[in-house]
Amino acid sequence: MGEAILSLDSGHDVRSAFIGHLLHDIEALERMLALGMLETGITRIGAEQEFCLLNTHWRPSRKAPDLLPALADPHFTTELARYNLEINLDPLTLEGQCFSRMEQQLTAHLQLAQAVAAQVEDRVLLTGILPTITKNELGLDFMTPLPRYRALNNATRTLRGKDFELRIRGLDELSIIHDSVLFEACNTSFQLHLQIAPEDFIASYNWAQALSGPLLAVCTNSPLLLGRELWSETRIALFQQSIDTRRSSYALRHQRPRVSFGTDWARGSIADIFKDDIAGHPVLLFKPIDTHSLEELERGQTPRLPALALHNSTIYRWNRACYGVGGGKPHLRIENRYLPAGPSVQDEIANFAFWVGMMVGRPPAFDELATRMDFRDVKANFIKAAQTGKESVMLWEHEPIPAQELVLKQLLPLAHAGLQKAGIQAADSERYLGIIEKRTAGATGAQWAVRNFRTLQKTHKKDDALTMLTKAMYKNQQTGRPVHDWPPVDPELEAHEAACLVGHIMSTELFTVKDHDLADLATSVMRWKGIHHVPVENATGELCGLLTWTHLQRHQARNGDTGQCLVGDIMARDLITVRTETSIKTAIALMKRNTIGCLPVVQDRCLVGILTIKDVLPYDHG
Repeated sequence: MGEAILSLDSGHDVRSAFIGHLLHDIEALERMLALGMLETGITRIGAEQEFCLLNTHWRPSRKAPDLLPALADPHFTTELARYNLEINLDPLTLEGQCFSRMEQQLTAHLQLAQAVAAQVEDRVLLTGILPTITKNELGLDFMTPLPRYRALNNATRTLRGKDFELRIRGLDELSIIHDSVLFEACNTSFQLHLQIAPEDFIASYNWAQALSGPLLAVCTNSPLLLGRELWSETRIALFQQSIDTRRSSYALRHQRPRVSFGTDWARGSIADIFKDDIAGHPVLLFKPIDTHSLEELERGQTPRLPALALHNSTIYRWNRACYGVGGGKPHLRIENRYLPAGPSVQDEIANFAFWVGMMVGRPPAFDELATRMDFRDVKANFIKAAQTGKESVMLWEHEPIPAQELVLKQLLPLAHAGLQKAGIQAADSERYLGIIEKRTAGATGAQWAVRNFRTLQKTHKKDDALTMLTKAMYKNQQTGRPVHDWPPVDPELEAHEAACLVGHIMSTELFTVKDHDLADLATSVMRWKGIHHVPVENATGELCGLLTWTHLQRHQARNGDTGQCLVGDIMARDLITVRTETSIKTAIALMKRNTIGCLPVVQDRCLVGILTIKDVLPYDHG
């Protein structure tokens, strides 16, 4: 992270030199493949754990970068946002009790992180998307202050030419325009690495693609974003849109997204996958490079291919091809990037064992997948899994089959055989695949979260329900139990102390009128909905006034029936407004000082909510 990472708006000379190194790296990789220099005969696994840091109010903390010196452990590194950190686990040989050892290693690192976080009154949470995250935590002030992240944000905006547009439709709908790449920081994942022999890479990569849908279907854990119930694994849609560099003005031109499942089966070698990405995506980040991969090869050295590694890190395939060097030996890996963090460490390691078992247990009949399955069916399976989880119906070898049935009857037996083939101890295999079986028959993290969120909303405000859900996730994680054993959230828990900002308690289901509407319309809306305040917007959607029963009564006292009067003739124009990040304490003081019963909440001149006396009563302590 200390490297001089540059983006598109930096010097052309350095960029041109970087592209030259990128082409040399591809040529060097092809030579190594032809000469049989890449490691084979051994399989290793590794993982990257992203996690959230929460403050005392169960909301995103700002302290992640400050914890690294106290952690004093090279396994930990920063992430895009100040409320996320990542743990890079040590690779292990695929054998014996490697999954138990990985669980022990991960648990020890998380316990260290929890101990250090506790010193500053923070907590560690594993979750695909933090339920309590709000738009307030997606501003640039929450970006980790490192050059790489600023460069990524600048380069992405430069390529787009405008702000980011986020639109996700699930049971609810979310539509937001945002000025930075920080929405990507909502995503927290558990990324899996599996070493692959060079001669088997393409067959293994295609098989990994085919498995993505059914695997994701039983591992979903990210159903909520900004209080909306969206996809079973909302991270899939969110990540693609949050880092999308395409310009929407070229409607007829096919442009590849940087976050992608792909467009067809892989062919050739891993070098062809990299070539396809270089051809299809402009260089986003670059840096000065003082080595030459082809010259290193000629000297008998193992090149690290730094230009290729950096470019590959900005192409976000859900199954990513990777080249690396470990112990001086070059190797190839597949990185599984689509699985969420959590719900528990046991769940994560079970997901890993299930994936590896299926990968190793690939039947010979699937070596040439193009003859058995249509790529677009496989891609559709992945999208359906993200949308509806284990309730999806998959197309497997051209035949429809429920995801649960596919996992329980076909893929779990395959995974058992694969782990046995890899030499995994039977007890480990039974334990972790048993978790997958029980979760598939029971509830995923997404189903547990949605079920409890709906129950809590019956008796609590939305923000309180989200806070209580987050608390329950944390407490359940501390027990170490997998999600299929988690109890329901106790709806009697008190959550008011966690809300501190207007955005946490404001009403967002708004009934508004236009300034040119008849006043009788506003009267009717207030009577129908049992409300005393109606915000008024102008033709461009900006807040321009507020109409209350008091205004209507005063007008009627002076002029009689409102009749054909317009809203704009009666409404109050001199408004006192607040923002989502205004403290509740400040809002209460404003309402008392000005003797008013509500405060419109405005963001970028647009109405985003309304705060009433009823909303603040639980927080007014005199």
